[in-house]
Order: sequence, then C-alpha cells, then structure tokens
Amino acid sequence: MAVEATTHTALQARRRWLTLFLVWAAFLISFLDRLAWANVAVSAGASLGLQIAALNIFVTAFYVGYVASNFVSGFATDLFGGRRMLAMALIPLGAFTFLFGFTSSIVVGLCFQVLMGLAAGADYSAGIKLIAAWFERAERGRAMGFYFTAPTLGVILTNALVPPAIGMVGWTGVYHVIGAATLILGVVCLIVLRDQPPGRGAPVSGRAVMSTARIATLVRNRDLIFLTAAGFGAMWGSWGFAFWVNALMIRGHGLTAATAGAIVGLFGLGAIVGNPLMGLVSDWLGGVRKLPIIVCLLSFVALLMVFGGLSGEGQFRIAAPILGIAAFVYMPLLGAMVTEVAGVALAGSATGLSNAIWQMGSILVPVVVGVVFQYTGSFQAAFVALAAGPLFGAVCMMFVREARG
Repeated sequence: MAVEATTHTALQARRRWLTLFLVWAAFLISFLDRLAWANVAVSAGASLGLQIAALNIFVTAFYVGYVASNFVSGFATDLFGGRRMLAMALIPLGAFTFLFGFTSSIVVGLCFQVLMGLAAGADYSAGIKLIAAWFERAERGRAMGFYFTAPTLGVILTNALVPPAIGMVGWTGVYHVIGAATLILGVVCLIVLRDQPPGRGAPVSGRAVMSTARIATLVRNRDLIFLTAAGFGAMWGSWGFAFWVNALMIRGHGLTAATAGAIVGLFGLGAIVGNPLMGLVSDWLGGVRKLPIIVCLLSFVALLMVFGGLSGEGQFRIAAPILGIAAFVYMPLLGAMVTEVAGVALAGSATGLSNAIWQMGSILVPVVVGVVFQYTGSFQAAFVALAAGPLFGAVCMMFVREARG
C-alpha cells in the first residue's frame, strides 16, 4: 500500500508539471498570434494602405474581441472546466489566425482580428484556473512565475523569428504557420489535460460551484476591484511598450527593423529571468505579493521615463533588459493574488473579470500612444504616456489588503 501511495503521488506530481507546461505552451502560442502584428505592421500596413497612426488598429480590434470574451469566458471556465475552455480558445484561435493570412483589405482584417480576440479570450482564465487547481498556495507563486514567462518569451520569439520569416514566406505566411501550430496545440490540450488532480474532494468546476450570490459577492469584493484597477494601469505600460516600441525606435531614431527587434528581444529576456525568480521569492517569503508589485510598478515608471530620454542603439541595448524585468515581473503575483481573493472555485470568474478590465489598457494604449507620437513627434512624450499607466497601478495597489495563510 505504501508503494502504491508513493507511486500515485509521484505520478500526480509529474501530471501537475505536465499540466503547467501545456497551459504555459497555450499561453505562449496565443501571444505569438497576437504579437506577430508588431513585426509585420510596417510591411502589411503598406500593402493594406494604412497610415502610421492607424498601424495598430488591428491590435485594437483583437483586444475588442478579447475583452468581450473575457467577461464571459471566466464564468464559463468555472462552469465547464479549464480543459474544455482552453481547447475552445486555441482551436478557433488557430483557425482564425490562419485565415488572417489571407487578408486583402482592412475590413476583412479587422473582422478576423476581432474573431481571434474572441477565441483567445478564454486562454488566460482557463490557464490560471488549472494552475490554481493543481498547485497549492505554498507553491503557486513559482508555478505562476513560470506561466508568466510565456508573454515575455512571446516577445522574444516574435522579434527573433518573425522578421526573418517575413523575408522567407511573407507576412501572410507567418500567420499561416502560427495559426496551424495553435490549432494543433488546442487538440493536444483537449486530449491530455484534466481539470483537477484525481481523488481531489470537492469539484473545482461545474454548476455546484456557481451561484448568483457567490458571483455577486465576488463582484463587490473591494480587494478584487483595486487589483483590477492596478492591473489596468500595469498592462497599459507593458503592452503599450511591447506593441509600439519597435515602430517608435524605427520612426523616432532611424533604427532598422532588425535592430529594433533585437532590442525588444533583450527587453523580453530580462522579464523571462525575473518572472520565475519573483515567484520563488514570493513563495519563500510566505506568499507576500503586494509590496513587490508596488516596487516593480514604480520602478517601471522610472525606467520608462529613462528609456524615453535615450537616443543611441547602445543605450537602448543596455536599458532594455532592465526595463523588461520591471515591466512584466509583477504579472505572476497579480495573477496569484486574484485567485487567492476569489478562491479556487471562482478563480476563473475572478480572472476573467479582472483580465477583461486589465486588457482595456491594451485596447486604449496603442491608439493613445499613436496619436501622441503623431502630433508631437516626440519619442519622450510617447513614453510619458506609457508611464502614466503603471503609476496609476502602483497607487491602486496601496489600497489592496493582502490575504495571509
């Protein structure tokens, strides 16, 4: 019996790390789908007749669908389970990404981007729900830290692989390749994943965990409200930088697309080191989340202002990885705090609601920064607009009460 119990425990431990790897891979590939535009925008925009201020209207279209989907998909994740919702995100996302490669007009492209966003809206809440179900609070920080390397690795991979891929298969071919890969991964997740460890007591999804009263209490939760506001400001800075920094360096300082891509890759490299390290430190400190988030956001504000005042390629290369650490390292802690405020049973609902508001920053910031840069012609003014977001986020975090135990 002891041998059987030990074997079962070992198998379950391996299963949870396989679960983490698959939800991480799903998160990564969804970011490849959405971040590819940052590298193809100039060539694709020229073929579609887009002016510079309008280059990121496809980004806005994606996030319109993404935000709308998040409001619903979080509740659906708690009702139907993380496995089904993750597959329901990836399979249609792969199909619509593939079809976007056939875009020949602005209207058609906008429609496909909205559909891509609608499909992708469930990936985040489903991934967080699965991590919360498979990892206890004492180890959740490190699991979240690994999970949140996916967005930053997505920044690195798109900037490293997409520019040369455009030269080989064109910008349309890039979307065909990543669309097909996304669809295949969705099928794998549907087959392999499970909603929770076998033998666990109460179910973490289904009608039994959903009730109007519980949802109403969640929506009125003071700490979730301030966490949501903080994430909005943080995402404004992080994804505004990711979506615009290539074009700003190219247009504002005359860098080549390849050089700008390499610099943004260094930005992502800094974050990819910082995220898991921050998760480990948070677990080691007993689950402390609030203070590290505030420190990271204020550091992010300062570094954005510094970056906006730089002018040379060498300066950008030195500053980029440092900025990357501050720009993304708060993410696993914010994700963990949301699940701890809501509890595992409603982790999907809380994550979907908060992420929908967080991503409003991603919808608004590309337009705002584009307008600021077009009408001022100032590289530094664009970075002031970016820095306003994380400053707001740090102030909101000061009002969050951190759960203990």
